[in-house]
Amino acid sequence: MKYIEGFRNADAGKQFAREIAIEGVKLATQNRVIRLMEVCGSHTMAISRYGIRDILPDNIELLSGPGCPVCVTDAAYIDAAIELASRGHIISTFGDMIKVPGSEQNLALARSDAADVRVCYSPLESIELAKDNPDREVVFLAIGFETTMAPLTTLIPRAVREGVDNFSLLTAFKLVPPALFALLSDPAVNVDGFICPAHVSTIIGSDAYRPIVEKHSVPCVICGFEPLDILYGIKNLANQLANDRPVLENQYSRVVKPQGNKTAQKLIETYLEPTDASWRGIGIIPQSGLVIRQGFSKFDASIKFSVSTEGGEPDINCRCGDVLRGTIRPSDCPMFGSECTPANPVGPCMVSSEGSCAAHYKYAR
Repeated sequence: MKYIEGFRNADAGKQFAREIAIEGVKLATQNRVIRLMEVCGSHTMAISRYGIRDILPDNIELLSGPGCPVCVTDAAYIDAAIELASRGHIISTFGDMIKVPGSEQNLALARSDAADVRVCYSPLESIELAKDNPDREVVFLAIGFETTMAPLTTLIPRAVREGVDNFSLLTAFKLVPPALFALLSDPAVNVDGFICPAHVSTIIGSDAYRPIVEKHSVPCVICGFEPLDILYGIKNLANQLANDRPVLENQYSRVVKPQGNKTAQKLIETYLEPTDASWRGIGIIPQSGLVIRQGFSKFDASIKFSVSTEGGEPDINCRCGDVLRGTIRPSDCPMFGSECTPANPVGPCMVSSEGSCAAHYKYAR
C-alpha cells in the first residue's frame, strides 16, 4: 500500500505538473508544440484513467501509438483462426481476441455458429486441452510483443517433452523498435518524443532504443505506469526538447535494465526467427515480426494447415490505422462512440482493454 501511495502522492503530482508547465513556457517562447507518443497500451489506459492529458499545457500533446498487440493484429489473422475453426479444429485463445474483427466476422460470432473456440486463462491450458482431445487439433492464438513471446514459446518445448503432436501455435508476434523506426519514417506522422513501453523494455532492455535517439535525434524515456512515473517521463521529455538535448532515459530502472532479460531473449532466439510482418492499419514493416523456426515448424499452424495470416479486408470506415499511427485521436473517427462502441466494436482499438479507442471511450468521452 505504501508503494502505491508513494507513486500516487498528490503533492508530488502537483509539483510535477508545475515543472511540466515551466517546460511548456520554455517551448512557447520557441513557438513550439511538441507531440509525445506513448507506445504501450498500459500507458494509454493509465494516461486516460488519471486524466493526465487534462493537466498538460496546450503545447504538449500526447498521442497513442501502436502499443496494443491486439490492435495491430491483421484482419487476416482472425480470418485464419475462423477458417481453422471451420475445419473442426479447437481454437484456444485469451479473451481479448474474441471480439477482434476479421474481414467479415469475429471469433465470438464464429463461436455462435458452432465453431469450437475456447477462452483460456493460461497458455498451458491449451496443452492440456490437446491432451484431453487426442483426436482433434488444438491451435493456440499466440500474439503479442516481446513481453509475451518468451512465455508463449515455452509451449513448444513443453509439447515436445510431453509428446503432444496435435497442438500448434498461430503466431502474430511483433517487435516494437522496428515499429518506432517505421513511424519516424512516415511523413504523415509527427512525433517529437517517445514514452517507451515498460513491460517490453524489461525483456529487450533500455539500450534497444539507443539507435532511435542516435539516428533520428528523438528522445526516448522509459517510465512505469503510476501517475508520477508518467508525469516524470513527460517532464523529462519536454525538458530534453526545450533544451534540444535528445537522449535515452531509463526512469524505470527499478525494473528495466540496459541489456534486458537475457534468459527471455535466449528463449525467443531459440524458437523464433525474424520476418517481415504486417501491422493492421500500418502495413508491412521489414523484420518487425518473429515466426517459429523451421526446426519447430510442426508447431506452426500457418504451415501445418496452410493458412495465411496477412492482409484481410477490415471495415473501410474504421480509422484504427490512423489512430495507431498517431495521426488522429480516437474521437476524430466518425464512427467513434456511435457505430463503434465497446459493446459493438468495429475496430480492434475499441476491443482491447488497452486500445486507444477503448481508453478514450471509458475515460475521456
